[in-house]
Amino acid sequence: MRTHRPGRPRQGEEERRSGSLLSVHSLAGQVFLLQLAVVLLLVAATLLALVVQARRDIMADARHRTLTTAQTFANSPGIVAALDSANPTAILQPHAEAARKAAGVDAIIVYGLNGVALTHSDPHQIGKHTIGPYAAAASGKPFTSTFKGALGLSVISAVPVRGPDGSVVAIVSVPVTVETVQHRLDRQLPVLFGGAATALVVAAGGSGLVSRRLRRQTHGLGPTEMTRMYEHHDAVLHSVREGVLIVGGDGRLLLVNDEARRLLDLPADTERRHITDLGLDDDLAGLLASDHPATDEVHLAADRLLAVNKRLTAPHGPAGSVVTLRDTTELRALSGRAEVARERLKLLYDAGLRIGTTLDVKSTAEELAGVAVPRFADIVTVELLDPVLRGEEPSATTAAIPELRRSAVVGLDTDDLLHPVGELIRFVPAHPVSKAMADGRPVLVEDLSASDGWLAQHPERARRILEHGIHSLLVVPLRARGVVLGVADFWRTEDSPPFEDEDMSFAEELATRAALCIDNARRYTREHTMAVALQHSLLPRGLPEQSALDVAYRYLPAQAGVGGDWFDVIPLSGTRVALVVGDVVGHGLHAAATMGRLRTAVHNFASLDMPVEELLGRLDELVSQIDAEEADTEDGQGTITGATCQYAVYDPTSGLLTLATAGHPGPAMVHPDGAVGFPRLPVSPPLGLGAGLPVETAELTVPEGSRLVLYTDGLIEDRTRDLDAGLEALRDALTGPDRTPEATCTAVMAAMLSDRPRDDIALLVARTRRLGPAQVAEWDVPRDPAAVAPVRTACVRRLTEWGLEQVAFTAELILSELITNAVRYGAEPITVRLLRTVSAGGPAAGTLIFEVADGSSTSPRLRRAKVTDEGGRGLFLVARFAERWGTRYTPTGKVIWAERPLHDSATPEPEELGEILLGQWDDTAL
Repeated sequence: MRTHRPGRPRQGEEERRSGSLLSVHSLAGQVFLLQLAVVLLLVAATLLALVVQARRDIMADARHRTLTTAQTFANSPGIVAALDSANPTAILQPHAEAARKAAGVDAIIVYGLNGVALTHSDPHQIGKHTIGPYAAAASGKPFTSTFKGALGLSVISAVPVRGPDGSVVAIVSVPVTVETVQHRLDRQLPVLFGGAATALVVAAGGSGLVSRRLRRQTHGLGPTEMTRMYEHHDAVLHSVREGVLIVGGDGRLLLVNDEARRLLDLPADTERRHITDLGLDDDLAGLLASDHPATDEVHLAADRLLAVNKRLTAPHGPAGSVVTLRDTTELRALSGRAEVARERLKLLYDAGLRIGTTLDVKSTAEELAGVAVPRFADIVTVELLDPVLRGEEPSATTAAIPELRRSAVVGLDTDDLLHPVGELIRFVPAHPVSKAMADGRPVLVEDLSASDGWLAQHPERARRILEHGIHSLLVVPLRARGVVLGVADFWRTEDSPPFEDEDMSFAEELATRAALCIDNARRYTREHTMAVALQHSLLPRGLPEQSALDVAYRYLPAQAGVGGDWFDVIPLSGTRVALVVGDVVGHGLHAAATMGRLRTAVHNFASLDMPVEELLGRLDELVSQIDAEEADTEDGQGTITGATCQYAVYDPTSGLLTLATAGHPGPAMVHPDGAVGFPRLPVSPPLGLGAGLPVETAELTVPEGSRLVLYTDGLIEDRTRDLDAGLEALRDALTGPDRTPEATCTAVMAAMLSDRPRDDIALLVARTRRLGPAQVAEWDVPRDPAAVAPVRTACVRRLTEWGLEQVAFTAELILSELITNAVRYGAEPITVRLLRTVSAGGPAAGTLIFEVADGSSTSPRLRRAKVTDEGGRGLFLVARFAERWGTRYTPTGKVIWAERPLHDSATPEPEELGEILLGQWDDTAL
């Protein structure tokens, strides 16, 4: 059965009372009628004032208009000249009529001093003598007067016209009837009355809205009913057993009941005083004065524990708050335990945010120790198994005497009290750590001085620990996925109470969360180590020997994970050298393995002496094929679309650098004078996205002593800078005095490297060298077998000039076979080139290179001649006495080349040569 609160109208009664806004029985209706009457009086008074003011303005406007018009026309340019003319009327009459119409006056009359009208709105009056009160104007003083004539109340103004000598030569008179001016004002009266009506409607509507809101707030109650309701409200407010406070938006106390005065021990004159001036506890006063709501917050007031509930009155009422207070002193002990539980939950929440932010085992252990100090323990140490620190899988069985390495110490102000970080500790079987490792459960030591197992580990160190005030220990194993990774030791000093049984469950929960993070870091460490090992095995172990470039390099894997960056220096035929830098998008084992496949492919394509654009085109096809193979796998993951590569070939004989890039950042070039530039290169799409499009190349002539700098995007791009800023930083690092490639690499890495690079960095710096004219000899050979002997003789003569007589026989044999093949099977033009390289080891070392170029594209093949064949053994001799030989194609034909190292200068004797030739057949065939 529903009861009705006294003093509050029932719903049906409220609806009847709110049905009519104009009801004089309600407070809202009385206020509305009063406001409406006031508005009507104000509007009527305003209209009356406006009408009186308008009439005054009519006369003022008439006087001002006539006088201004007369003065303007009397002082207009040319009026004196017109008066002196033979016919002033003909000149002035049109101007007077135009001015009259523009000014809105009845007439502009010009009189001579004899009273004859020279201009008039009525043409019949022109030339007639007019008598009027113009004596003042004729004496030089303008005047304005009001008179009532046949047309009604009128205003006339007269102004003298002065000649050049200042004398009055004529009079200008301008009359206007007041009715003429009033017509204009009458046209504005509808607007005026319409505005008044609108204002009346708006005011009435506003009054209605105000009254309607007042009706809602008072629920249609009359004054008597509101008085009765206030009495009931006041009685209820002061009789309840809860303290009630109403605080204003400025922090002042507006209302307080008797129970609140008792609970807070407030004096009688507390109303209108600020909350902070009532002598309350700082926390409670801060809550009451703030604009934050509260629900069952427990605060201390003197010797009472109060549950505080606070609700804001805005936006449903004025700014402020309503506060209720309940005495919960008897729940002090329970609330204390609840506060501890709340703090523990908050600590677990913070641990979830702060532990495991990195994938580093030691850092995760330090985060565990840091989050527990000082909110749970005064000192925390963490010991882990060595395999865990290395990323290996720990053994499921624990040794009788476990060996753990200390990985973190937090909260200790001395270094010699506990075992330092990094030290390997062998725990005795009775030690709490050994028990926790063996049982997989926490071990609580409330009093360390009574623990024989702990004291037996290191008696002298234990004595110093106890003297330092450390008295309680809680050891919790770090278990993840069924395997113990180590332990966490929680220590408390003399300022804290000893650990209790209820602390063990919380410590175990904290250790479980940390153990999962440590195990994740361990797994990442293992995978990272495997990926780094794989990548290092796939990258160059050293630089090949060559004489065209002085090369240095740096490679730095990203800390976030191994990537797919790689570089290479590949010696080519004719002393040329290829420089390669590439990047496979992504990190991990897949990126490293894919990098190895691409690097091997580049080596294979380069060994075929492919042009730069053809090599990158083949590499693009290979990446597309790898992507297609990966897409056909069961999971469809692992595609590497987005790999980039830059391939450059440097020829020291001409200083020509031919290079192309597939989505890779262009190189930097440091000129011999120290100037740094970034050549503009045509950029092709990344590998795998070329869709069979041709690759564009660029050719640059590089001065000797220049430094070519090739790099991956990890060097110039970082989370703290964009690409343009990275290029400028690289320019600054390269600018300066001439440096060796090794010094250049050191300077660039010092300037560009961030604390935690997010991507791999590969840097390749090569200083160019040139072959001088004394190291190159070249001859043109006619396609005539008789021309072989003179060229061969010239080559032997050049070898003698170089001091290489000991290899002349072998060189003559190789050249004879290559030139003869070109004359017999090739096409013109035929060119022979002899190159001698000198390495950094000294003038006695180096390589002798033979090149025979012709205009055909057919390539000879090495094969074993048959018994009956008369030829086919020349290339066998070339392959026998040359270290390397091969064919490379050019736009005009091909080049057959052979290389012979100068450090192996033994010349075969004729008998040895015969044995070599006879070795091609077996005894049965002979």
